[in-house]
Amino acid sequence: MRTEQNSAQGIIEIDSELNQIQDVDILLERILLEARKVVHAEAGTIYVKEGDHLDFRYTQNALLERNLAPGQKLALSNFTVPISEKNISGYVAKTGKLLNIPDVYAIPPTEPYSYSSYYDKSSGYKSTSMLTIPLKTSSGNLLGVIQMINAKAPLRSGSKSGEARTVAFKKGDEVLITHFAANATAALQRAYQTRNMIQTLNHTAELRDSHETNAHVLRVSNYAAEIYERLAFKRKVSEKERDKAKDTLKLAAMLHDIGKVAISDLILKKPGRFTPEEYAVMQAHTYCGAHLFAAAESEFEVMARDIALTHHENWDGTGYPGRVDASKAAPRVQSITVEGATREVEVWTAPAIEGEGGKPRTLKGEEIPLAGRIVAVADVFDALISRRVYKEKWDASAVFDEIRKLSGTKFDPEVVDAFFDVVPRIEEIRARYPDVEA
Repeated sequence: MRTEQNSAQGIIEIDSELNQIQDVDILLERILLEARKVVHAEAGTIYVKEGDHLDFRYTQNALLERNLAPGQKLALSNFTVPISEKNISGYVAKTGKLLNIPDVYAIPPTEPYSYSSYYDKSSGYKSTSMLTIPLKTSSGNLLGVIQMINAKAPLRSGSKSGEARTVAFKKGDEVLITHFAANATAALQRAYQTRNMIQTLNHTAELRDSHETNAHVLRVSNYAAEIYERLAFKRKVSEKERDKAKDTLKLAAMLHDIGKVAISDLILKKPGRFTPEEYAVMQAHTYCGAHLFAAAESEFEVMARDIALTHHENWDGTGYPGRVDASKAAPRVQSITVEGATREVEVWTAPAIEGEGGKPRTLKGEEIPLAGRIVAVADVFDALISRRVYKEKWDASAVFDEIRKLSGTKFDPEVVDAFFDVVPRIEEIRARYPDVEA
């Protein structure tokens, strides 16, 4: 049986692991998982603070997860809870106080908060004991709330029953989870700083190109992470390696179109479709983005470079830009015709590494980095299913049919298969990050 002493030792051991996770969402899931281990909770939820409410972000439930197919996860839920003393998580968020409730169905009427049985009825799971903790920074800033549900008593030696009893959380659990929450919050602060830095870069691109919204970037990066996780599971990649690569991919995919900052406004902000000449200019955003990471050293920088450069390459070798030296990309002034008028436009070019007559040799199949192949599917899916100034959004069934049709030509068939395995998660991500209508 694990004691409080070796539970505390476990907290120390996972501190360094939490600090290695770069992406906020992946870190939130990991924090929830490790918090449950610390206090032997069968289930749990984690919320993040958004203005005057809590955004329900992730849920885990060991009992319900038994009914899922291998590699599948519980559905994401999209709802909010007001920061108010009338509900349990809202009370903890508002007061900053930990709540340890032995039975949520027996809360004294003298308490300002109550428990809504709606959550249990909708999931088919009965909550009893609940330990709810604020995630507060050292300066008192609230980042979110963790809720542990149904503490489980360790099975007694020689017990014939396979089910552990639900018990109340102990006072010792309060000490352990408070210490864990402090360390988790510090890791979460760092992850938010990393995301904010990347979103600042993307905001620069968004100011230049209204198509490149923050919601689009978040959707594509989340789609890519889900596709990769499923693909890696099917390939039997170790959980440790899978988690590390997913974390890197999630952040790197956010910068897939960062190279658009180098494209002339005459092209980038054109409201209609591109002419072949304009499209050729636009294609330079791939190696312009990769050029930003020319001195790549970290795994994140290398993957960001690869994604920026190759997410428009096609499985059958018909994509772009091919084998070019992005580190030597440079601008030159060129006369092109834009909307019937000849204009002087700054055009970026990159020398071919391999090809004939100065034209780069195209990449095909597994020559294209896996991350680029994954983001290709995620990016095209989101572009087709979203409204743009030059097109209406496609019907979802038509988009899925198109993705299937392009398997083996534009897209890696294995990546497409993984995409369809996680369609429920894809649809949940779409709901979580909607476009803001002007």
